[in-house]
Amino acid sequence: METHGLFSPDDEADARERFEALGPAAQTVVKETAKAMAFDADEYDERVTGEVVETARDALFASLLAVRTGTREAYDEWLADRDRKVVEHGSGNVSRVAWHDAFGETVVAATYESEERAAIETLRRQAYGRVYRDVV
Repeated sequence: METHGLFSPDDEADARERFEALGPAAQTVVKETAKAMAFDADEYDERVTGEVVETARDALFASLLAVRTGTREAYDEWLADRDRKVVEHGSGNVSRVAWHDAFGETVVAATYESEERAAIETLRRQAYGRVYRDVV
């Protein structure tokens, strides 16, 4: 079993705090991306909206979530000791699972066979959408 990512918020307050802390980074990413795309001042003002920066912050938050990956057996063993609501995407007939434990209450999981990186990124977006979007 491996862990990828930087954080798994302990509770809703921790999630909101981490989300808020990413605001300046999201603004910088958007500004530098617009600069690299050679936006002039008018195009920047027209296209870089609060919604664009908010989307960048959502993506940053999701991309930093801690995700565990391992065999189906390792996942089942990890889950056996925990009382969690489980939201699993994919087929139960594949050998690997990526999962995120949200607040010690909900496990969001995605199965995969060989594309670990894709499974991790997909799972992060699913975890954000299912658990964190309404919290932050």
